[in-house]
Order: sequence, then structure tokens, then C-alpha cells
Amino acid sequence: MGSRKRINNEIKEIMKDNNLKKNHWCIELDGENTSHFFGKIHGPPDTPYQNGVFRIDISIPERYPIEPPKCKFLTLVWHPNVSSQTGVICLDLLTKDNWSAGTTIEALLRSLRSFLSSPESTNPQDGSVARQYRTNRQLYDRTARYWTYYHAMNDETRKTVDKNQFQESTD
Repeated sequence: MGSRKRINNEIKEIMKDNNLKKNHWCIELDGENTSHFFGKIHGPPDTPYQNGVFRIDISIPERYPIEPPKCKFLTLVWHPNVSSQTGVICLDLLTKDNWSAGTTIEALLRSLRSFLSSPESTNPQDGSVARQYRTNRQLYDRTARYWTYYHAMNDETRKTVDKNQFQESTD
């Protein structure tokens, strides 16, 4: 199956049930262009990213599914494996050596959501975030929650969040 046919079929399947609230992920098409679109994922529960919605830029290469999509976070996120400046993602799944042609865009979005739950500080994209994660986990969690609050939540969601969680603990 050609790469255009494959991605068109995947998008067609996703669009049948493209619901962020229900699935915790969705895509937004960039017009009719199926080689460039956007993903959205909910931050996983019980993580500093909870209640956030993270937008991801997804570019499909000509050799897809042999080659992985190019992905980066458009929503700023405080995570050792994401550049806090550019949104570039350091994830084995997105490398040519570790990508499987059987991986779908839906599986990729699910993996990116799960990825937020499990930072890997030994092979970071952002060294200062990784250092904070390793040396002061409480500060890391508080900073990640703060970034999620300000960059990944809308006004309605912010109203439901206790801002005291950003204060330094006096314990």
C-alpha cells in the first residue's frame, strides 16, 4: 500500500471517532493536507500534566510508514524528553531505528500521552529539566504543573485548579 493511501486510510478511521474528551487524543487536519496535521492529547491523570491539553505538530514523510512522522509539541511542556524551547521530542519510537511500519498515528498519539507519564532523565532532550527531575522531584512536579496550568489549560479549566499547588511546601 502506498504511503498516501496508508495515511489517508488512517485519517479516515480516526475521523470516525475523533473525540478528545472520549479518547483523550484527537487530530486536527490542516485543510486537505494529509501530510501535515495536528494532534491533541490530554495530560494523563495523576501527573503534573493532568487537565492539560497538549497540541502536537505532526508531519508525515514521503516514506511513511517506513519512516516515522516528525513530531514536536506546540504547547510548551516541562518534561526532560521535550525541549522547553522548541518542543522537539526525544522518544525512541520516533527514530528510524526504532520505528515500526505497523505503528499507526492513533498508536503514536497514545504513546505520546503515555510518554508524558514516564520521563527518562538519563537520555534527555532538555538537560536542565532532567537535572531538576533527578535532583529535586518536588520542584520538578511543581514546575511542570505550573507550565501545564499556564500553557496547556483554557480559562474554564484553570478555574477548577487550586493555585496553591504552585507554592513551595513548608513541610
